[in-house]
Amino acid sequence: MTDTGTHRRTPSTATFTSRDPATGRPLAEHPVHGPEDVARAVERGRAAGVRWAALPAARRRTHLLSWKRLLASELDAVAASVAAETGKPLQDAELELLLTLEHLSWAARNAGRVLRGRRVRTGLPASNQSASVVHRPLGVVGVIGPWNYPVYTPMGSIGYALAAGNAVVFKPSEYTPGTGVLLARLFERAVPGFAGLFTVVTGAAGTGAALAASGVDKLAFTGSPGTARKVMEVCARSLTPFLAECGGKDAVLVTADADLDAAADAIVWGALGNAGQTCAGVERVYAVRAVHARLCDRVVERARALRPGTGPDAAYGPLTMPGQGDVVRRHVDAALAAGAGAPLGGTDAPGSADPAEPSGGPFVAPVVLVDVPEDCPAMTEETFGPTVAINAVADVDEAVRRTNASRYALGAAVFCGSRREGAAIASRLRAGAVSVNSVLGFAAVPALPFGGSGDSGFGRIHGAEGLRAFTAPQSVTVRRFAPPVDLTSFATPSAAKARAVALTRWLHTRR
Repeated sequence: MTDTGTHRRTPSTATFTSRDPATGRPLAEHPVHGPEDVARAVERGRAAGVRWAALPAARRRTHLLSWKRLLASELDAVAASVAAETGKPLQDAELELLLTLEHLSWAARNAGRVLRGRRVRTGLPASNQSASVVHRPLGVVGVIGPWNYPVYTPMGSIGYALAAGNAVVFKPSEYTPGTGVLLARLFERAVPGFAGLFTVVTGAAGTGAALAASGVDKLAFTGSPGTARKVMEVCARSLTPFLAECGGKDAVLVTADADLDAAADAIVWGALGNAGQTCAGVERVYAVRAVHARLCDRVVERARALRPGTGPDAAYGPLTMPGQGDVVRRHVDAALAAGAGAPLGGTDAPGSADPAEPSGGPFVAPVVLVDVPEDCPAMTEETFGPTVAINAVADVDEAVRRTNASRYALGAAVFCGSRREGAAIASRLRAGAVSVNSVLGFAAVPALPFGGSGDSGFGRIHGAEGLRAFTAPQSVTVRRFAPPVDLTSFATPSAAKARAVALTRWLHTRR
């Protein structure tokens, strides 16, 4: 929710300009929506949401699948918007859209099954009652989305919240407002009878704060831990439930019997894809000492062949936020000053590695660091750039300890010769999601919940847990017959109550 971009005020409204991060070229003008605009969007959503929640789950499924099919038909246009606003290669934007379609389809098709009411056992004291749990929509869900994956990430809240029967007001990042507006426009085309059910408000920090204070029934946020704390303070004033996904410092653990070629290939893709701007991307690697040098050689060889840029041969694009290059430089310089090595890149790494591209600016060449002290920012803070630190460890136990020492706990990966042993190592990691012999494998599985703990936030999106996250469970009991001894009536004799208590106590001592 950082307030950036070019803002200007006209007699009617304020606007800001979205820009191509590679060139600074203006893309479009968007309104800065203030508290009154946001309040109107929430009010419209609440009215439309009543009718939406009243629909059978099968009808909501039909509507959402219509939206999914339209998104698939318009994939070229949506991917072009993502690529223009983030700077990522078009193929990366297309992959983001394909994953989004899978998640939206799963949420639409499974919401009815996951959220349907279910009977529960009552136990002896309430044997005269029948009991059930139903999941009711919350009402209006606010979503504050990020810029690095402006469709896939917020749709993990938007699609699941809609499938659960809620209305949604979405505030996309100020870097990617056009993509958010396009998503809402396509929803209106696919679901024409529910104006206001899915609304987009645009702007920067002020708009996000207005959404947090607007009276939405839950707010789902993706961004930095610092910003999450500020938004959470606003939500706390009205006790608005809050879901936070705040990034990570994800580690890869490599054992002595791992396939080093597969590990190196995955590490390079996980660390450098999208210019390293992935919350669950690879930032740290812990390899047992016996294979550390060989793994580093393989990673450097692959990373050296990659070039950032805007052309068709570019492996990744620019850093989307103007100041992110300074963060990368600070982390790299601090690591080198503390004694780390840089077999690839180093103090001169920020800047394009392609002579055809302008020097410096938003392009950052790959950086591979080794033997980085664990207290360096490159090991403790989210870098969000095309860098990776590879440290040697004595054994898997040390790798686990170092991985778990981070204040972030979002994702991780394990490369191991034995899949069973890899899964056993994964179970020891303090991470919300772990892949064995791949990176980010969980991102493509809609049924799996996603989220972290610590500075990575709390709550879950995706999967059954993600659907339930946007509902309120309601417990219902129905009295079937009068109990032999009514313990909740003043009319029941004390002696009868005493006998009932003695019988229940005796039963619990026997089983």
